[in-house]
Amino acid sequence: MKTIAWSEGTWTRQPVSVIEVDNAIKVESIEGSDWWRITSYGFIHNDGHALVKDFPNDAAMEVTFILDYTEQFDQCGIFISADDENWVKAGIEFCDGYPQVGAVVTRTTSDWSSSRISEWMGKEVTVRASRSGDAVTIRAGINGDLQLVRVAPLDPTREWSAGPMACAPTRAGLVTTITAWRIGDCDEALH
Repeated sequence: MKTIAWSEGTWTRQPVSVIEVDNAIKVESIEGSDWWRITSYGFIHNDGHALVKDFPNDAAMEVTFILDYTEQFDQCGIFISADDENWVKAGIEFCDGYPQVGAVVTRTTSDWSSSRISEWMGKEVTVRASRSGDAVTIRAGINGDLQLVRVAPLDPTREWSAGPMACAPTRAGLVTTITAWRIGDCDEALH
């Protein structure tokens, strides 16, 4: 995997602040920032923070960050987008008292999958998106042990961008530490 310089990306929405420290970035999210489309809640949010660049087919992208946030719906991970109605966000969201690994896949409307991972709290987490053909495979984990989170459709006729994301749907003051952003060859297998 090749490291991507922070300067290679473009913010979907500028955060409150971005400070580079020891090759990592500390991102302060705007209160109310998030992505979601309609399903169950009835609202549309399209104002999260993501630092994105081109995400070609047959490539994998990884984002690594520190899981040290503890407020409802705080989140960090990777964002993959073609447009306002076609996107994926995957990472760790703090929900109902626990950190949960999951993904929201949106094709006009959003869905959500999640699973508790309390043992990852306080650790450096990597979320990997591997794009191949008509799908993206999401994996996440700690210490190099990445587990399958989701396989989702990704229209190969669209142009996609991806990169680190952070959102603070319910509060001000969320600062996430993103330690790495990398790109390389797509995964050879799903399992």
